[in-house]
Amino acid sequence: MKRSILLLSILTAGAAIANTELGTDGRQLTINGKPTFLVGISYYGALGAPKDFIQRDLDDMQKYGFNWFRVWATWGAFDNEISAVDREGRPREPYLAKLRWLVAECDRRGIIVDVTLSRGNGVTGSVRLQSTEALRRAAKTLVASLKPYRNWYLDMGNERNIRDKRFVSVEELAELRKFIKRLDPNRLVTASFVRDIKTDELKQILLDVRVDFLAPHRPRNPKSPGQTEAQTKKYYELMKQLGRTVPVHYQEPFRRGFRPERWEPKAEHFLADLKGALEGGAAGWCFHNGDQKDKPQAKPRRSFDMRKARLFEQLDEQETKFIRQMKAVVSGQFR
Repeated sequence: MKRSILLLSILTAGAAIANTELGTDGRQLTINGKPTFLVGISYYGALGAPKDFIQRDLDDMQKYGFNWFRVWATWGAFDNEISAVDREGRPREPYLAKLRWLVAECDRRGIIVDVTLSRGNGVTGSVRLQSTEALRRAAKTLVASLKPYRNWYLDMGNERNIRDKRFVSVEELAELRKFIKRLDPNRLVTASFVRDIKTDELKQILLDVRVDFLAPHRPRNPKSPGQTEAQTKKYYELMKQLGRTVPVHYQEPFRRGFRPERWEPKAEHFLADLKGALEGGAAGWCFHNGDQKDKPQAKPRRSFDMRKARLFEQLDEQETKFIRQMKAVVSGQFR
């Protein structure tokens, strides 16, 4: 009898923890079973930010209508190594505990968290997770630590198709997905691509790897906002032909400060891209932000470094203009 009571207590406690659950339904992502367009924001260096900064940023995210963000479990930009796992995928404290706290806080608030792994190329920290076993160990570390929470998904390899130290093969991804699903059958996983996904790549990631949704990083040029609607519809048409349809989730579009000498997007470009994603039938979109490469010390660094200032204090005039108009675009689509 005591053993049964103890087991019931454990199960009840586990059920009580999870307040927010991410799921999929055909072309759509869902929160607690309700189809929901995910409007997100890059929050890459969150594990290095003071908790007070994070709480205030989360308040602003909800104020402006963001319901998800992207944080990296492998981040070390500007000589600030804040990864939640080490080079071999083992737990790295206090950052793994910080990630667990962050996911729990977002679960309470109804916010979805993208947890991203990257092998790295030396720009956002040292090269890491180079072996298949290390990548697998990192996934296991994260799944084990965050398993009670249903409000996060895992990007198994940021821009996995770049042919440098970041590259993750289709074979590795397929085995990693199977491994994660054995650990946590309902955990959603993806693997992000730089540029639009080609037809042969789409077939591999959809049918061989079997990601739960697509995460393409569209091109960063002035034409991009005007192409997003058509590109999204193209993905769905191709998936229909392949016999498997999953949501299209734009987790890292263009941003300010990336290559300002070539193109510095303004508020109207972000609004157009978001509108294109909505009208094309995408399931989610992200307001990407990062360091300012044409300024001293790359400042403002925005989500890339939040040790001294929180994200919403670092956004510039055009970015602030966008977020103040963003909610109206989304609500206009669904009213």
